[in-house]
Amino acid sequence: MKLFKSETQKTVTFIIISSICLFMSLIQSVDELLHFNLSWVAIILCGLPIIKEATIGLYEEFDIKADVLVSLALIASVIIGEIFAAGEISVIMTIGALLEDLTVQKAQSGIENLVKLTPKQARIIRDNKEIMINADDIEIGDIVRVIAGETIPVDGVIIKGQGSIDESIMNGESLPVDKYVGDDVLSGTINQYSTFDIKATKTSQDSSLKRMIKLVKEADSKKAPIVSLTDRWATWIVVIALVSSIGTYLVTHQILRSVTICPCALVLATPTAIMAGIGNASKYGILIKGGDVVERLSKIKNIAFDKTGTLTYGKLSVVEYKSFNPDYDDETFLKILASVEAYSEHPLGKAITSYYKENSEELLDIQNFTVNPGKGITANLGEKSILVGNLKLIKDVDINLNKDIINISEEFTKKGCTVIYLSIDNKLIGYVALSDILREEAKEVISYIKSQKINPVMLTGDNKNSAQNIANIVGIDDIHPSLLPEDKMNIIKNLEDSKSQTCMIGDGVNDALALKYSSVGISMGDIGSDIAIEASDIALASDDIKNIPYLLYLSKKTMKTIKLNITFSLALNFLAIILAMTGILNPIVGALVHNLGSVFVILNSAKLLKTRNNLVLNCKTESLFTNEDSKPVIV
Repeated sequence: MKLFKSETQKTVTFIIISSICLFMSLIQSVDELLHFNLSWVAIILCGLPIIKEATIGLYEEFDIKADVLVSLALIASVIIGEIFAAGEISVIMTIGALLEDLTVQKAQSGIENLVKLTPKQARIIRDNKEIMINADDIEIGDIVRVIAGETIPVDGVIIKGQGSIDESIMNGESLPVDKYVGDDVLSGTINQYSTFDIKATKTSQDSSLKRMIKLVKEADSKKAPIVSLTDRWATWIVVIALVSSIGTYLVTHQILRSVTICPCALVLATPTAIMAGIGNASKYGILIKGGDVVERLSKIKNIAFDKTGTLTYGKLSVVEYKSFNPDYDDETFLKILASVEAYSEHPLGKAITSYYKENSEELLDIQNFTVNPGKGITANLGEKSILVGNLKLIKDVDINLNKDIINISEEFTKKGCTVIYLSIDNKLIGYVALSDILREEAKEVISYIKSQKINPVMLTGDNKNSAQNIANIVGIDDIHPSLLPEDKMNIIKNLEDSKSQTCMIGDGVNDALALKYSSVGISMGDIGSDIAIEASDIALASDDIKNIPYLLYLSKKTMKTIKLNITFSLALNFLAIILAMTGILNPIVGALVHNLGSVFVILNSAKLLKTRNNLVLNCKTESLFTNEDSKPVIV
């Protein structure tokens, strides 16, 4: 039986043991009792692996990065007797490396979840018989039958029947799309009602879902790695430190003076600030998955928003209802409609019933409830015949529609709403309009982003009318509607290729590719899918885009802190080089100087922990729909 099941568990165990030993080493009586400095445990468990990796990288690729600088600081600290400082550096750097490894593991977990969405088997029609085969064996031209509740296994076109398709995995919209003969359907989407046959237009391996999985797998390898600030300086610092040490030894012939120049403060400059920044963000329900994410975020030029679930709440709500018939007032109309929809599993029906139940639990007794896929519902209320559905259903049953009613439907449609009608005994009674609701803080967040010279962009799978309506209200000029996941990814790639770093904010499976390919991906953790969360660099556990301004501010402040730490450390080391070479700075004083430098860096970074989220915006409630008597109406 192995002691450790994985390298991650091993690293975590070493960090815990090393941290305990470092703390114990501060208690002088413990070291005296053991006749051993416990800081050596941290150096052995956490420091030696760093030195090993730096040596391998230097030997095999002549790759001079921060780990070489860390190794020099460790060795110099040990030589001048600063064992605790060496142990402290070892633990801090190992924690940073662990965070990066965990981020990679999360990305692989997201791919596994995507694979689970792929159907394993499919029904195909051969010789007028329905048989089950492996979904991977579907060929172009095969007739595939999809029943209610099943995931469509392959891209195709409907040749028989009709259905209501949940396409949220592809376009992010929670509202199902009605499909008829001749309409295209995509793999990974879900048939909610009825049964239909499709003719496969692609093989399973070339289907939309399989292609998205392939692209997600490729995303990490294609994403340009960022070179951290410390790594960019590392080559010069290592050369300067080595040349200075050798020069000091040649001048003084004293080995201790040559190692008095210890870049400990410089080594701690970046990780301490990054850890403090990440720790501060966590207080506000923001999970930042890696140190390089902070640096990426500070350089962002564009922020791309998904619409549904990001700029909006991602939940359908009633925005207006009205009775046309004097025999039924508005409340009676809504009661009848909610009573019928109480039997429905459709998102629209659930939204109507939920809205009604906010003020009343009393529902009427409905009989003979029947769903007509792609159209609506038929039912009976006593002797009365009821129809609930869209404009297509109302037209199909020859119910009179005057010009005013058609204009109302068109007006709501332009605003991105869905309109449902109710008729009793073939007489139109009234309508209800439903829509997703804009987040209260969205307009102010976009305004702040613009004030920072960052360009807001909307990438959405929703239709142009709905996207344009939201964009006009919040103030986004750059909009891209009716996008599939790969379309979103290509727009992000084009922005990135033009050296315009982009942050993507999304919540669904359909956003995973864009989140992966952007410089920084931010997911809405509360309502977002697990795949989107795992594909992102930052997760907003509080599901609140008011945290976006704070994240931008925190990233810039963290980078300023790092630059101040590095500037101070370089100045300190330059001064130490001069003083050591002249003999003014002996090893004892040198140890004191480098300790003071490390303390300054740590305290300066610790100030980030006290940074308050003062940029949480004081937003007034601003919905798409509001009026004086608080009854929702169209703007």
